[in-house]
Amino acid sequence: MTLLCPVRDCHLPLTREPGRLICPKGHSFDRAKSGYFNLLQPQERRSKLPGDTARAVAARRRLHDRGVTAPLLQSLLEFAQPEGNVLDVGCGEGFYLASFPQIHGYGVDISTPAIEAAARRHPDCEWIVANADRFIPYADQSFDTLLSITARMNPPEFRRVLKPHGNLLIAIPAPEDLIELRGRGKDRAARTAAEFAPYFGEPTYHRATTTADLDSEAVGDVLHSIYRPLRSGPPRAMSLTFSLDFLLFRKIHMP
Repeated sequence: MTLLCPVRDCHLPLTREPGRLICPKGHSFDRAKSGYFNLLQPQERRSKLPGDTARAVAARRRLHDRGVTAPLLQSLLEFAQPEGNVLDVGCGEGFYLASFPQIHGYGVDISTPAIEAAARRHPDCEWIVANADRFIPYADQSFDTLLSITARMNPPEFRRVLKPHGNLLIAIPAPEDLIELRGRGKDRAARTAAEFAPYFGEPTYHRATTTADLDSEAVGDVLHSIYRPLRSGPPRAMSLTFSLDFLLFRKIHMP
């Protein structure tokens, strides 16, 4: 899989050498001890530590390990089985990507703590720190499937790195997602479909919803993972709704 140099106005192919990546212009990037590469450029940082914090990453991982999101994963697999070379944009700590059988997995996220956690737990996938809102550091037509699960979206870049007739699977929070904590949300499916229509045409839709009875500690993890401030004292145990809208696009020839 060919990575591209992230330096502005470069974007030349990176050669893989032991422990590092290097481009023809001499830009080089060392491999972290846990196995990932950090290709995030200084000008692409909106803060010193962009993306999910280590605390949010750990909270989300504990929820996955409790099985809270297992029904959503199962629904995703029944709706659209990712295959071949799969890129997860905004992959977080890698739960979804690492759960797909018989794929070659690649994950990109702007959060170094998230990629660090993913690389340590799932060394069989390739993990990259980068700002995919601006540039996905892979060559054109590299992937059979691209995922964006409750993550940021970049339609032109998504289309560029997908192979002809490749699949794009987007997951966004449905209106009922965490309705007990933040009320009913907006229905974003139609707006998302319209944003991607010029690049992919019309999608197929599917909604997955599950509820979970969570103890106080797990509710606290939910609050940390969505950056909702904790009230004074520990949160109370409660039943929460988790709901995602899936939109499946296929890359087609556009006139």
